[in-house]
Amino acid sequence: MTTPLSILNSVFGYHEFRGTQAAVIDALVQGDDALVLMPTGGGKSLCYQIPALVREGVGIVISPLIALMQDQVSALRELGVRAGFLNSSLSIQEARQIELALERGELDLLYVAPERLIQPRTLELFHQIKISLFAIDEAHCVSQWGHDFRSDYLKLELLHREFPNVPRIALTATADIRTRDEIILRLQLQNAQQFISGFDRPNIQYRITQKNNPKIQLMRFLREEHAGNSGIVYCLSRNKVDQIAEWLSSEGFTALPYHAGLSSQIRQKNQERFLREDNIIMVATIAFGMGIDKPDVRFVAHLDLPKSIEAYYQETGRAGRDGEPATGLLLYGLEDVVKLRQMMAQSEGNEEFKRNEQQRLNAMLGLCEITSCRRQSLLRYFGENLVQPCGNCDCCLNPLKPGMPPKLCKWRFLACIARVNVLVRVILLMYYAAAIMKKFYNLVTTNYLPTILANISALTNGNRFFAN
Repeated sequence: MTTPLSILNSVFGYHEFRGTQAAVIDALVQGDDALVLMPTGGGKSLCYQIPALVREGVGIVISPLIALMQDQVSALRELGVRAGFLNSSLSIQEARQIELALERGELDLLYVAPERLIQPRTLELFHQIKISLFAIDEAHCVSQWGHDFRSDYLKLELLHREFPNVPRIALTATADIRTRDEIILRLQLQNAQQFISGFDRPNIQYRITQKNNPKIQLMRFLREEHAGNSGIVYCLSRNKVDQIAEWLSSEGFTALPYHAGLSSQIRQKNQERFLREDNIIMVATIAFGMGIDKPDVRFVAHLDLPKSIEAYYQETGRAGRDGEPATGLLLYGLEDVVKLRQMMAQSEGNEEFKRNEQQRLNAMLGLCEITSCRRQSLLRYFGENLVQPCGNCDCCLNPLKPGMPPKLCKWRFLACIARVNVLVRVILLMYYAAAIMKKFYNLVTTNYLPTILANISALTNGNRFFAN
């Protein structure tokens, strides 16, 4: 009989399971549901890939990104696993070939987008084949409280109704307690076994500082600490991505852009280079990174403030997946806060969603402003307690202590003044906005309101002519 351990050895080339992998796999093989929270690089994909190969039928993996599907399917095929995907990148003929392979039992794993899965045609096809399990990857996308909500994920509760005897596994790397509860509720996983791995990534050094000529800060960081390393630089806008990538290339680095404004061919080409070549710096928006399996990323630098601690944790977690030392550098400023709040105000979400977004942003700002151990605060956010300071973040490595040398005390004092200055600038902006609105109100009521009232009166009296 084929066992999970034999598949781990013969197919994937590993000698033993890590952490909770073995327990998760055993639960699925026995037909139980599972909720898995495992940090980036913890080996989540093996938790459903191996049971799909042990159990009879095809494993259906729901994944939110086309690029992620393509990468995982390519990697599995190289290992000899019969894998395919169904998404909008396929032509009608290509999609039909995958469907025929499913009907003939020629696939072990099928990756599908949530919007494709919920189509009546796809559900009818799935009812005609033997399914070993459903794996819902990036399960935090189902939560309206979560940082990456996708409405199509809400409809995945139909799996429980349509396929009650097929085990389901929901997986994510980032979910606080409230998000976990919503995943369980919306996916009908009340009876699922829960496997919660620790969120700590001790090999990543967290460093957060305010922007002060960020290009110079980034250049010093790269030349002095990460020359010749692969890494990711995150920016908030597409335009900034293009500018930073071009600037780094002019400075002698191999830097590639990645954002949704580029063609799919360019994005795919740049992603493949990043995965296969050394010493590549990917400059990207948050469109890049989900499911990227490159173990030797030595740094992740944010040139703008992430919108939430969940996003920050997930993005920095793409560094150091091999367990070797890595760095997460974040440079932030007032302009980031203003821009993120504008984006929140313009979003299509309801008021509750916008309030949740604001709370997450406030928590992210809180992480930036603390002077105690950042790792303790980060883990506390996810409901985990780190008893002792980590010794591997900027606050631990350069703590504020009594009796510091005068020069250092002066630097700390100036840093505090800078933080206060940020708050003052926000208050002044609000004051000026209020003043402008008041002037506008006075202008309208003084110059235009009498005319408007006169016109209304004229219309009421049957006068067809407007006041001058």
